[in-house]
Amino acid sequence: MSHPRRGIARFLDDVRQTKDRPTRDMMGALMTAAQTTPQTAGPYPWIANYPSAVAWDMPIIPSPLPVVLERAAAAFANNHAIGFMGKATTYAELAAKVDRVAAGLQQIGVSRGTKVGLFLPNTPTFIVYYYAILKAGGTVVNFNPLYTLEELTFQVRDSETEIMITHDLQALFPKLETLASRGVLGRIVVVPFADELPSPKKQLFKLFKKKDRANIAGSTVKDRVIDGAALERTSATLKPVAIDPLEDVAVLQYTGGTTGTPKGAMLTHANLYANTVQIEAWASDLIAGKERVLGALPLFHVFAMTGVMNLGIAKGAKIILMPRFVLQDALHLIDKEKPTMMPAVPTIFTAMLNAPNIKKFDLSSLRFCISGGAPLPMEIKQKFEAASGCKVVEGYGLSEASPVVTCNPIEGRVIAGSIGPPVPQTIVSLRDLDDPSREVAWGERGELCAKGPQVMKGYWKKPNETANQFIGDFLRTGDVAIMDEFGFFQIVDRIKDLIICSGYNVYPRRIEEAIYEHPAVEEVTVIGIKDNYRGEAPKAFIKLKDGMSATAQDIMAHLEAKISKIELPAQIEFRDSLPKTMIGKLSKKELVAEEAKRHKSA
Repeated sequence: MSHPRRGIARFLDDVRQTKDRPTRDMMGALMTAAQTTPQTAGPYPWIANYPSAVAWDMPIIPSPLPVVLERAAAAFANNHAIGFMGKATTYAELAAKVDRVAAGLQQIGVSRGTKVGLFLPNTPTFIVYYYAILKAGGTVVNFNPLYTLEELTFQVRDSETEIMITHDLQALFPKLETLASRGVLGRIVVVPFADELPSPKKQLFKLFKKKDRANIAGSTVKDRVIDGAALERTSATLKPVAIDPLEDVAVLQYTGGTTGTPKGAMLTHANLYANTVQIEAWASDLIAGKERVLGALPLFHVFAMTGVMNLGIAKGAKIILMPRFVLQDALHLIDKEKPTMMPAVPTIFTAMLNAPNIKKFDLSSLRFCISGGAPLPMEIKQKFEAASGCKVVEGYGLSEASPVVTCNPIEGRVIAGSIGPPVPQTIVSLRDLDDPSREVAWGERGELCAKGPQVMKGYWKKPNETANQFIGDFLRTGDVAIMDEFGFFQIVDRIKDLIICSGYNVYPRRIEEAIYEHPAVEEVTVIGIKDNYRGEAPKAFIKLKDGMSATAQDIMAHLEAKISKIELPAQIEFRDSLPKTMIGKLSKKELVAEEAKRHKSA
C-alpha cells in the first residue's frame, strides 16, 4: 500500500524542515484506598443520569499496566495487535517480543525506577518498548520526536533519563547524538526502521532511502549506541519485577500544567490502568477481540497513549498505526482497514469533513469516536456523525489525570457544549475561584477539581508545585466549569493563561519570553484568537523600543529557532502602546475583548 509510505516520507520531510513541537497538550498527593475502591453513591447528580450500561461505582483493582497486554495475548493470541504500513503483528508475537526486549533492557541495566525515554514517531517499536520498559521495572519518559535540542536537553536532565530509544533515521538520531556528545544523555538504543516494514518495503527502504538513514557506524558516539536488533535477540531470561501499582511510576508525562513550565506528571501503573479500565467501561458496546483502532494521534501524547494504545490493547483490538496524520492517508486507511474506533482531536474531524473527495471513501466502519484535546463544535460533531454513521463523544482530561476525567455518554442525553459526567470512580468538585476550599452550588461557576484513581501521584521532583496543584486530594485543573442538574459539566473559562491550538497546549508566556529576546522589542503580550481550523491560535501584540524597527517577518525569523511551529504567532500586530492595569502590569483583557468583537463582526 503506497499511501502510508507517503505518510512516513512526509513525516521525515517535516522533521527536516521544521522544529514543530505540538505538545500538550500531561509528592504530596498519594493515592488513597478510597480512590481505588468503590465510592459511595453520595449526593452526586450524575449518578441518577449515568449511562445504563456503566456503573459509576464499579470496582477498579490497582494493577501493573502490562497485565492488559498479558490478558489480550492470552485471549487473542492469533489476532492482529498492530498494523503498520502493510506489516501485521499478532498479539502472541507482540507479547513475546515485549518479553525479549524487556529481558534485553534488564541486561543493559534497566531496573526498577530506571528512566527510559521514547523518542519515536508512531511505529510498532513505540508499543513494544513502552510495555517492555514497564515489564523490566523501568519508567517510560515520553518525548516528542520533533522537540528542539533545547527542549530535549531540559527534559532529559530534569527527568534523569538514562537511556533513549529511537530509530536509525536522519530525522531522529542526530539530535540524540548531539545530546550524547554533550554529556547530556548516557546511552541510545537504536532500532533499525527497516525492521518495521514488510519484506518488499524493507528492501526498498534500504536501497532508495539512504538519505533518510542515519550513519550509526560513523557516529562520534557509537560507543554509547546499543543495537536494538541485537538487544531483541538476547538469550537472557526476563526477571519478574514486583511492581507496586499504587507507588511505582509507569510514565513521566511532561506537561505545562497551569503555568506553562514543563513538569513531569508522575503517572503510576494504577493511574494508567484505572483510566484504561474507565474508558473501556464507558465504551460498553465495543466487543473484545473484534475492534480496530486508527492510531493517527501521536502515542507520546497522553490522549493517544491511553485512548489508542492502552485501550486498544485492553480490548484486544488491532491498532492501525500512522507515523503522522496525513488527511488523504487517513481516509484511505479507514476505507481499506475498516477501523471501528478513532480517538481524535477536533481538527482531524474538521479536516476529514472538508476533504473535497470525502464521498469517495467508506467511513461506515467507524462506531466509536472520542474527541479530546479541545472543545468539539456541535456542528462538526453532527456533520461527522452524519457522514460516517459513527457516534462521536467529547471527553475532557489533562495529563495529570492520565488523561480522561469526564466524557459524554455514547447513548442517551446529548447536551450541546457539555464535556459530560465524570467517568467511573471519579468525583468532580467545582471550587470557588477566590476560595478553592469552598465548593460552589450547582449552576455556579467554579474551578473544576477532580479526584479519582487516574489522578497523578504528583510532579516529579516538585513538591511545592504538587502541593499547589491540589486542594486536599482534589486535582486543580485551572479550568472554570458549571454543572447542570443532570451532573453534566461545561467548560466556560480558564484560570490558566493557555491557548488550545489543534488540541495542544500553547502557553503565551513561553512565546512572550522568546519575543522579548529580540533586541527591538520593548513590550509584548500574546493572547489566543479564534481560528476556524485550529480552534485557537496565538497572536502577538508588540511595542518596539524607541528608535528601533522590526517587521513581522523579522520577529518570525527570530522565533523559528526558539519555539515550535505550533507556538509561532498566527498574527503579529505592532502598537505604539499596550494596555496596562492600574499598577502598570500588562493587561490582556482589553485585547481579548477587541479580538472577540472583531471576530463577531467579521
